[in-house]
Amino acid sequence: MGLNDTPSANRVHIGFFGRRNAGKSSLVNAVTGQETAIVSQVKGTTTDPVYKAMELLPLGPVMIIDTPGIDDEGSLGELRIRRAKQALNRTNVAVLVADAEEDAGDGAFSGGAGGELLRAVEARHIPHITVYNKSDLLPEPPAAVPADALYVSAKTGYHIAELKERIAALAAAEETKFRIAGDLIHPSDFVVLVVPIDTAAPKGRLILPQQQTIRDILEADAAAVVVKEFELRETLERLGKKPALVITDSQVFAKVSADTPPDIPLTSFSILFARYKGFLLPAVRGVRVLDKLETGSRILVAEGCTHHRQCDDIGTVKLPRWIRQYARREPEFVFSSGGDFPEDLSSFDLVLHCGACMLNEREMRYRRECAAAQGVPFTNYGVAIAHIQGILKRSVAMFPHILAELED
Repeated sequence: MGLNDTPSANRVHIGFFGRRNAGKSSLVNAVTGQETAIVSQVKGTTTDPVYKAMELLPLGPVMIIDTPGIDDEGSLGELRIRRAKQALNRTNVAVLVADAEEDAGDGAFSGGAGGELLRAVEARHIPHITVYNKSDLLPEPPAAVPADALYVSAKTGYHIAELKERIAALAAAEETKFRIAGDLIHPSDFVVLVVPIDTAAPKGRLILPQQQTIRDILEADAAAVVVKEFELRETLERLGKKPALVITDSQVFAKVSADTPPDIPLTSFSILFARYKGFLLPAVRGVRVLDKLETGSRILVAEGCTHHRQCDDIGTVKLPRWIRQYARREPEFVFSSGGDFPEDLSSFDLVLHCGACMLNEREMRYRRECAAAQGVPFTNYGVAIAHIQGILKRSVAMFPHILAELED
């Protein structure tokens, strides 16, 4: 995607799932109107989930996911099935594809691999529709069709337009309920964003959370003033009036807090993204584990993307160092990135997650619920840094229900 494209995390993720040779890839191509997926009569042509960012009417920006067959075989087949199931964790709308000729009725998803898939979809509360592809091979489509099913033909285009409408209706309930910062400010306000430019900063651009926050501020008809951490004090003195909010990169939280007068609200990009992804309250509760760490306590440091790590990387270097200094103990740190979030978290005492700008709200909900189901506290970088530096209450003061949690 280009710099001006809608971020992946803000796109509705539409996943196509089913058995091999049910016509998933053909259906993806018919729905998108593009040769998005490779089509073949050979079973198992799709060997890994294929992600395609595009505009799809009437939805707008979407991420189409074409997945391997959930009935694949052999050791490689098991890996492909696992990858297909992992795609469920970020899917907003699931299209369950069956072969209309071979799987009449509900046979495709009543037992076996299909039944297991349906149970996984329902367990995650993913809106879904069952689609019987290749209906052109039937003498005529059934007269009575369940409300949550549709007979289509990728070959002839039969009911493809209706399928898009059904997907759009299911996706409507999946819209993110939170703003990043726009609901915290008013038109004509201005917000100061503190953005360090150091060796870890990407050359020639701002990182995604900073870009998205600026856009959200502008959509609120407010102004964004962007400064480096060493320019903040002078900028605040020269502005002439107090900003409605100061938002900082968590890595310079301590300095920015010292340079921002106490009557000016202050928070971080990471804290705002915890709220945006729907887990700020669990993150504030989970961070208390840092006060109880022992030598040997295990912390999973999870990042939503893969990137080239700098010599003083925030996740693998700075945070472990700060936590060791704060706890005065030697916990063990385990690292994961991208889609490699472990399903078994039972051996960990804490999950410490990044800001998750590259993950959609549904995947973050899945990761958080995995931790909760196994009794493992969950927090994120910004909340942890604010807690370590003694400024967490100040950093969440604009959220009264969160502040009340800290004052109990």
